[in-house]
Amino acid sequence: MQRRSFLEATAGFALSSGILRAAPKWAKAPVGLELYSVREDFMKDMPGTLKVVAEAGYQGVEMWGPYGDWTVAQAKDFKKIVNDLGMKVLSTHTGAKYFNDDLLGKVAELNGVLETRFMIMSSAGAVKDLNGWKEVAAKLNKAAEKLKPMGKRTGFHNHAVEFTPLEGKRPIEVLAQETGKDVVLQLDVGTCIAAGSDPVAWIKQNPGRFGSLHLKDWKSGTASVRDGYKCLFGEGDAKWKDIFDAAANKGGLEHLLIEQEGSAFTPFETIEKCIANFKKLRDS
Repeated sequence: MQRRSFLEATAGFALSSGILRAAPKWAKAPVGLELYSVREDFMKDMPGTLKVVAEAGYQGVEMWGPYGDWTVAQAKDFKKIVNDLGMKVLSTHTGAKYFNDDLLGKVAELNGVLETRFMIMSSAGAVKDLNGWKEVAAKLNKAAEKLKPMGKRTGFHNHAVEFTPLEGKRPIEVLAQETGKDVVLQLDVGTCIAAGSDPVAWIKQNPGRFGSLHLKDWKSGTASVRDGYKCLFGEGDAKWKDIFDAAANKGGLEHLLIEQEGSAFTPFETIEKCIANFKKLRDS
């Protein structure tokens, strides 16, 4: 058989058997790690921990709360280590206090140094009523205005409480309605499911607002709700391919972040197993 005929026959077989498949849109998004997952190791040995993260196959990181107190020099050092390992600082988790007028400028500057895409409010703290959530939304809108000239976006990271009705309405709905469309609704998938909400439906209700997802899984039937988060990515109740498809096709997905709140394994073993499970899912 001539070479051309052989190649044509081989390609035809591959297509008919499903070997050659177009990768889904979400599979092209970079996968990072929320460094809170390895926080204890990070605080003891930042360079060594980041090296483990890079060697596990992560393409970027999301830095959590402590960065807000860094100097510009510390932010530069951190970014250099991350970049030298072939990763990017994709985003930051930023405490609610840094969204106040006296600190907002500083953390915006640090995100500029880190070259992040998103500066996410990690938690709103104790909010008593829906009016309180409207105040949170106002702070997010102000941060969005501050970051927009820098080519960055702010956003909010949900927990189960934002999907739990308060005064007859879920707080996350208030945040979505009271903030501009450029404010990211960073979806923590596991807590959304644990609260009884449907992540796919939520994404479709708010198109273009899910630039980032936290790939935390949750498993029902455990001894407690908290124990449900101990399952590894891909081993819980989340229908990941449906969620990813919705986020990529409707949600404006830019990057994915694995986050783990403890498991039966060490933190390093856990993050390695989670990204291995992600790659199996992506390639299946």
